[in-house]
Amino acid sequence: MKGVLLVNLGSPDSPSKSDVKKYLGEFLMDPRVIDLPYLLRAFLVKGVILNTRPAKSAEAYSKVWTQEGSPLIVISEKLKSALSEKLSMPVSLGMRYGSMSIEKGLEELSLGGVTEVLIVPLYPQFAMSTTETVMEKAREVKSAKFPGLSLDVLPPFYNDSLYVEALAKSIEVGMKQNPEGHLLLSYHGVPERHIKKSDVTKSHCAINAVCCDEPSEAHEYCYRHQCLNTTKRIAEKLGLEKGTYTTAFQSRLGRDKWLEPYAADTLESMPSKGVKNLNVVTPSFVADCLETLEEMDIENRELFTEAGGERYNFIPCLNDTTDFVNALESWCKSWQNENLRTYSIKS
Repeated sequence: MKGVLLVNLGSPDSPSKSDVKKYLGEFLMDPRVIDLPYLLRAFLVKGVILNTRPAKSAEAYSKVWTQEGSPLIVISEKLKSALSEKLSMPVSLGMRYGSMSIEKGLEELSLGGVTEVLIVPLYPQFAMSTTETVMEKAREVKSAKFPGLSLDVLPPFYNDSLYVEALAKSIEVGMKQNPEGHLLLSYHGVPERHIKKSDVTKSHCAINAVCCDEPSEAHEYCYRHQCLNTTKRIAEKLGLEKGTYTTAFQSRLGRDKWLEPYAADTLESMPSKGVKNLNVVTPSFVADCLETLEEMDIENRELFTEAGGERYNFIPCLNDTTDFVNALESWCKSWQNENLRTYSIKS
């Protein structure tokens, strides 16, 4: 019997400081998020970050928390329900961090008689800190708890025509609210060293103006290439002219060099360059969450306005829109019919 497990990042149980601290501790101690040696990572996270950041993060979460709960969890539950209605196999939901875990999701499927699972990381682009850590956690849980389960993983879908079509349509609808606005595509940032660590060739990813356009097997795991490719496909689909859209990377943490340009710096500089009318979309997220609702729609809106920007139109993520649900349905049915390329998780 086959089943599907949708996986996203996760959320604290509440916007309280204690719950946020617990969640951040699990998230930031992941070696694929902060890829430092354990002792140094523990000192940084437990000795510094968890003594300073939880209060600020709890305040940010409180700004977007709904009566139903965490936006990411609420939207993901709706997505799961919508997909379940379209499939003839069970669908469960798990998060990489937090109480709604991958283990609980697999347990729910296993207890329902499922023996083969398609894990769907809800990340369009591959990164160490997203798809890879989901795969590693699933491998760990399988080995310890569910050795009899067969686990396949949906590869990144940034270049899939169904995803591109759904995202382009969402942006097109959103831009009707501000048809003359410049388009900013803001992706979650990662440290540049993550790009080099994911380079299977160990030599291709120079992180320069041309490496992401040159054919290479490195692109299968290159987050930067996949983000830039997403922008390219969207621009082509919407018929956008060069100079009418910009790619940037948000959510930088720490002092190391991350992928550039930084979204906050870009937003602050745009008005002085004549861009005072803006549409903003976040294509590395499929569900609205803290980084989209608080960082991009509140915090960075203020940066843009204070710098002289006049209009800022935030376009929501795909969330549980019909087009995205239909794309997920198509991929899951292709897997069900054994007609989908996947990554396989071995114990």
